Amino acid sequence: MNVNPYLVFDGDCEAAFTFYAKATGGELGPLMRFGESPGCEDMPASHKDKIMHTYVTFGQTVLMGSDNHPDYPYEGVKGCSVALAVGSVAEAERVFAALSEGGQVTMPLDQTFWAVRFGMLVDRFGVPWMVNCEKDA
Repeated sequence: MNVNPYLVFDGDCEAAFTFYAKATGGELGPLMRFGESPGCEDMPASHKDKIMHTYVTFGQTVLMGSDNHPDYPYEGVKGCSVALAVGSVAEAERVFAALSEGGQVTMPLDQTFWAVRFGMLVDRFGVPWMVNCEKDA
């Protein structure tokens, strides 16, 4: 069994996932658009180019996402964070800096009692992240 986080955006999923692939060194999957799906005839034209589904893979992790469907108002990401475990201090610092670009650091990346580096941020798309490096490889 796998657990894959699924993020929903308010029209900027493509920009977010392109950013996540670059920031993490992950691989961006196909960008499936609402307008390419069966039964999209009644969808507003302004929404047909929005992302119905995409993903980024990094390591064994798959982060999935889409833009909101026009029938369901966007309410933002609430009550959770994407936790990213990295294998070295250098990787923690690189990924943390990349993800926090244009966002807000809520806990600076630093040593803690459980990790050689841990930090929290909210990226420019409003998604909370935790970057954790338990020991330097």
